[in-house]
Amino acid sequence: MSPLDRLTPETIAVVAGRPEHQPDAPLNHPLVMASTYVAGGELEYGRYGNPTWRAFEEALGALEGGRGLAYPSGLAALGAVLELVPPDAVVVAPRHAYLGSLGRLAADGGRHDLTTRLVDVADSAATVDACRGADLVLLESPTNPALEIADLAMLCRAAGELGALVVVDNTFATPFGQRPLELGAHVVLHSATKFIAGHSDAMLGALVCARAGHWEQLEQRRRLTGVIPGPFECWLALRGLRTLHLRAERAAHNAGVLAARLAAHPACRNVRYPGLPDDPGHARAKAAMRTFGSMIAVEFADAEMAEAFCAATGIWVTATSLGGVESTMERRRRWPGESPTIAEGLVRMSVGIEDVEDLWADLARALDTIS
Repeated sequence: MSPLDRLTPETIAVVAGRPEHQPDAPLNHPLVMASTYVAGGELEYGRYGNPTWRAFEEALGALEGGRGLAYPSGLAALGAVLELVPPDAVVVAPRHAYLGSLGRLAADGGRHDLTTRLVDVADSAATVDACRGADLVLLESPTNPALEIADLAMLCRAAGELGALVVVDNTFATPFGQRPLELGAHVVLHSATKFIAGHSDAMLGALVCARAGHWEQLEQRRRLTGVIPGPFECWLALRGLRTLHLRAERAAHNAGVLAARLAAHPACRNVRYPGLPDDPGHARAKAAMRTFGSMIAVEFADAEMAEAFCAATGIWVTATSLGGVESTMERRRRWPGESPTIAEGLVRMSVGIEDVEDLWADLARALDTIS
């Protein structure tokens, strides 16, 4: 058992991935910019490893309960996972998922013989049925951008028993919301660009593996392909990780307050947030998640109303990414690759750590403008 196993996640986020405590040693792991190392050690060359990568991987792995690997983006991490299965693999994925992930699966289906079965992950029976004969099951909960909640424990167990590799994208929930490896997932995927780095200034992805064999396969493949992260990005993400629990708690509190107020406003046709008592996924989220996260999906009557809402705010910024300290939002169907079953008027909101009353006042003015 690692000494970290006895600590809470909040403490692990602060202490994991630190240098050894020695006189005059830095408290923080230094940024190591190196393409070449002196021969005779285990690093040898910059494509094989970097001390800054390792510090970040150690910290994130400890938080998720596995062993981590960093990649230059979340999609690069997904690409690495796809290399664990054959080119003619059958992949089960949410019909509502990150459009980049769905785009990558579609592209691989065109170039190779990969078959993707898209499912409503909130429908457990249908999802398990789709897992029969699958090589890889990719899950999101909450889903992006619809905020649907899956029964992760049941689906991970069932898919694993059917012989599939089970991967959970934990970007929205973060390790402080849920730990999928404890629920039976084999690999956790993160776009560390989002909540983990947390400051909208670093592009990074990561995988965390429950099994040593998967980690070794992925690490060897990373050496061969050169799909490696930048040391500076890892350094920034590790710095962000130190305060993830504080940011996540504040943002989730803000999201809960705002979701309730949005749901009560007549301009909002539908509001999805797992913390709302009447949300379809509330019971599952309450049973499985430590926090309900800071993502909200608001549906307006049509695209024009949604765009007008986004344009009328001052504090809230229209931007396509999420998970930063600042509050952002966008109408998702403005992107051609977004799922056609996502409503034209759906706005995905990433709640930041600003004062909640300032955030609401900004939203209320925008709602008054379009009402």
